[in-house]
Amino acid sequence: MNYFKTLFILLIVLNSCKKGQKQHIEATKPNSTSTNFVVSFGSCNNQNLPNTFWKEITKNKPSIWIWGGDVIYSDTEDMTYLQQNYNKQKSNIDYNNFSKNIEILATWDDHDYGVNDGGTEYSKKEEAQQLFLDFLDVPKTDERRAQEGVYFAKDYTINNKIIKVILLDTRYFRTALTPDLETKKRYKPNISSEGTMLGKTQWNWLKNELKNSKASFTILVSSIQFLSFEHGFESWGNMPSEVKKLENLLTSTNTKNAIILSGDRHISEFSKKEVNGLNYPLIDFTSSGLTHSYSNFKEESNKYRIGNVISEKSFGILKFDLKTNTIVLEIRGENNKLYKSFTQKYEL
Repeated sequence: MNYFKTLFILLIVLNSCKKGQKQHIEATKPNSTSTNFVVSFGSCNNQNLPNTFWKEITKNKPSIWIWGGDVIYSDTEDMTYLQQNYNKQKSNIDYNNFSKNIEILATWDDHDYGVNDGGTEYSKKEEAQQLFLDFLDVPKTDERRAQEGVYFAKDYTINNKIIKVILLDTRYFRTALTPDLETKKRYKPNISSEGTMLGKTQWNWLKNELKNSKASFTILVSSIQFLSFEHGFESWGNMPSEVKKLENLLTSTNTKNAIILSGDRHISEFSKKEVNGLNYPLIDFTSSGLTHSYSNFKEESNKYRIGNVISEKSFGILKFDLKTNTIVLEIRGENNKLYKSFTQKYEL
């Protein structure tokens, strides 16, 4: 009798201990037996502001999370200060729990690179790259530790279909932009072909990645917008020759079903363009920002925009249905609220 009484008490104690344990956020890992793959992504995250989205993002059961840039805000040449800001973000309890249960991929933008609208001229880019990779827990033996720039690619295979994620570095090699001294816009397109967004080494790497790819879908992550350019802030449109170069590369390598993810703007929107030589529309899904947004947004031209702009804090979700070759793109925000969605069906 005493034995069963002791066992009963022990079970009660163990159950109480479990209830008192910290509850970690759970996320769905890439699953080769499933026909579905969920990508979550976002940008513009200030480490000094409330991080309110990590539990909301998890409700969508993402397979991976992609940082689209501005992981933190730390414009500086003081690497100790930069590291402190990365550590502050990493120690955020909700992000810390989130990052333990999901694979994280990332590229950077200007404010985690170290200088607003910065490019190849930034004197601390080599040191900043190592701190960025430290934040991501990238092994010291990883190829990104030895290369210039944080560009990276990874394939995910689900039921014999490959989804390729390519993270571009639009900072390390990017040459100077052309100031607009005639209007209120910050920059204007450079009509020459001298400027570069990615640099020769990264362009060659990207060409090889696309040329040798067997992917059914390709996700290109660019910290700045690719299609939208009329606003006059940073975008690929400031270097029209580089826009054409990427479009031609997608065509010449017969890249299947490419979609671009971007950030930077503190607004979220869908853009779509019919590109000659591609048998699918090129979509640029902008998701920005996670902790703050352009709440006073009124109007802005974008001839490629689908629907309206979302100027609330938000994050992006892409739901791949590999049975029907369909992607559902969603802009979500507080309490996982769905602000806007768009569905694109592809042919394979």
